[in-house]
Amino acid sequence: MAVRRIVPNFQTSDPPRARAFYADLLGLEVVMDHGWILTFAAKGGSAMPQVSFAIEGGSGTPVPALSIEVDDVDEVYRSAKHAGTEIVYDITDEPWGVRRFFLRDPFGNIVNILSHSAELKSRPA
Repeated sequence: MAVRRIVPNFQTSDPPRARAFYADLLGLEVVMDHGWILTFAAKGGSAMPQVSFAIEGGSGTPVPALSIEVDDVDEVYRSAKHAGTEIVYDITDEPWGVRRFFLRDPFGNIVNILSHSAELKSRPA
């Protein structure tokens, strides 16, 4: 037996708002749309299924509902600020090697947006 994927499911009465946030802001692709449910995935991504359990979100923050790794956390941060999205935890270089910030999605969930610091340093300026 092998787990092939893990999909968190969040209840909402407004799936189009999810599309506007997760597809438009974060660039996720809608891979399933039945009207009553939208499923998003990274374009061309093939990450291993993961699930985390935590007593806090690190650095004294609340535990986020989702963690989404992106290739350019600063770009997403600028886009979120421009869109007026609530930033719950400002962009920070954490001692465990990630640059991240928390934002609130349209449904009140805290989302951790991050990039690994080593990957950011290896990118050409």
